[in-house]
Amino acid sequence: MAKIAKSSVPNVFTFTNLSCGVMSLMMSFEENYIWAGVFILLACLADRYDGRIARFLKVSSNLGKELDSLADLVSFGVAPSVLVFNIYNFSQLGLIGYLLVLLLPISGAYRLARFNVTDFDGEFLGIPITFTGMFISLYCLLTLNHPLPSEITILLIVALSYLMISNYKFKKV
Repeated sequence: MAKIAKSSVPNVFTFTNLSCGVMSLMMSFEENYIWAGVFILLACLADRYDGRIARFLKVSSNLGKELDSLADLVSFGVAPSVLVFNIYNFSQLGLIGYLLVLLLPISGAYRLARFNVTDFDGEFLGIPITFTGMFISLYCLLTLNHPLPSEITILLIVALSYLMISNYKFKKV
């Protein structure tokens, strides 16, 4: 019983990450963009510790790795995409706006899947989805009252999506 409880500790952090991502989505739908951004940042904090705790407790597992990726996709792919879509009113862009809302989650899913099937050597291939979600969240929070031109935001989404699936190597910090 103690082993089960011990192995569940990292998953509590992973599910906290996922819960924050879902709460961010709910806040975006309610047009409470500050809390939507804050929930993404809280998800970053939870995500920072799930793997570390699993390694510290020596309870790392493939299940935990997959759960982490699913939570990351929601919190750092879907939630930031919906947040920026709503703040910058991308629906007015028609089809282009709807394609933009798909770009981050699709690129993030590819990046996470690639990470899960390769051996980690201390360098990330493509920027981590967590960084992308955090960056988009901070961008939205900082520009909420003084939005930048939509073209800058579109360029940012395209660039971050590309960097997630790129072959550029980034050291883990």
